[in-house]
Amino acid sequence: TLSKTDAKKGATKKLEEKKLHSDKNVQDRGLVVVDPKAKDIILEHKSYCSKKTKERHLSGDVLGYITPWNNHGYDIAKVFGNKFTLISPVWLQVKRRGKERFQFTGLHDADQGWMKDVRKTSKNIKIVPRILFDGWTYQDFDSVFGSEDEIEELSKNMVLLAKNENFDGFVVEVWSQLGNQKQMELIHLLIHLSEALHEAQLKLILVIPPAVAAGSQVTKNMTISHFSHLGLYSSMDRLTANTDYDSLTAPGPNSPLPWVRACVEVLDPDAKWRNKILLGLNFYGMDYSALGTSGEPILGSRY
Repeated sequence: TLSKTDAKKGATKKLEEKKLHSDKNVQDRGLVVVDPKAKDIILEHKSYCSKKTKERHLSGDVLGYITPWNNHGYDIAKVFGNKFTLISPVWLQVKRRGKERFQFTGLHDADQGWMKDVRKTSKNIKIVPRILFDGWTYQDFDSVFGSEDEIEELSKNMVLLAKNENFDGFVVEVWSQLGNQKQMELIHLLIHLSEALHEAQLKLILVIPPAVAAGSQVTKNMTISHFSHLGLYSSMDRLTANTDYDSLTAPGPNSPLPWVRACVEVLDPDAKWRNKILLGLNFYGMDYSALGTSGEPILGSRY
C-alpha cells in the first residue's frame, strides 16, 4: 500500500512530466535562452507545439538524417516532415564485387511503409538514403576511375536501385575515403553519376568533410576550395558539410560558430554557391573524462 507521503511523491513526479503537445512554441514558453537549465530540458524535451508542426522558418533546403542509433528519427520525420525538404535514412552500402559488378546492401532496412507515411503527410519531401562506398580498396577506386564502362555501370545500377525502391535520389558519402588522393578522378565519377541521376529526375547530395582543420583557420583540403572551378557545385544538387563536429579531442566548444563560418568561406570564398551548401548542426554536447582527452556525446539516457 502507498502511504500519504508516497502518494504525494508520485503526484509530484507526475507534475514534472509534461504532456506531449503544447499550445505555445518554445520561444513563447521562454525556452530559447543562452543558459538553459537541465531541469527545463528534462521537463520540456517531449513537449512540442502541435499547431506549428507544419510551419517552416527557412526558405532553403533542410536535410535530416535518420540514423541507426536513434530510431526516434523515424517518428520525427512523420510528425515534422513538412519542416524538411530532404530526409536521408542511413541505410545503404555499395560494394564492388569485380569488374563492372556492384552489390547494394542494407536494403533490408528500407521501410516502404514508413516512406509512404512520410510522403502522405509531407507532399514535397524527398527521401534520399545515405549510401556509403563500403569496403572499397584503393585498387577498386583506381579500376573504376580508369574505366568509363565501370562508371557507366555503377551509375546505371544506382538509377535502377532508386527507381525500384521508390527513392528520390541519394546522399553519397565517399569523399573522405581516399585520403585526399585521386580527387580529380573522383570528381569525374561524381559528375558522371549526377548526370545519370538527373536524367532520371533523381537527386544527388554529396557529403564533404570540414574544409578547415579543427580548432584552427588552416585549410585541410585545397581542392575543396576549388569546387566551383571543377564543376562540382553546378553538378551536385547540394553539398552537405560535416560541421556538426570538429573532431576536437580536448575539452572546448563543439563546432564553434567562427570555425563553421571559416569552413563556409573556404568552400565558397566568392559567395556564389552558398545556396548549395548544407551545414551540419549538432544537437548534442560532449562529455570529457577527467582521466582522458577524448570526449563522447552525451546521450539522452545519461542526461
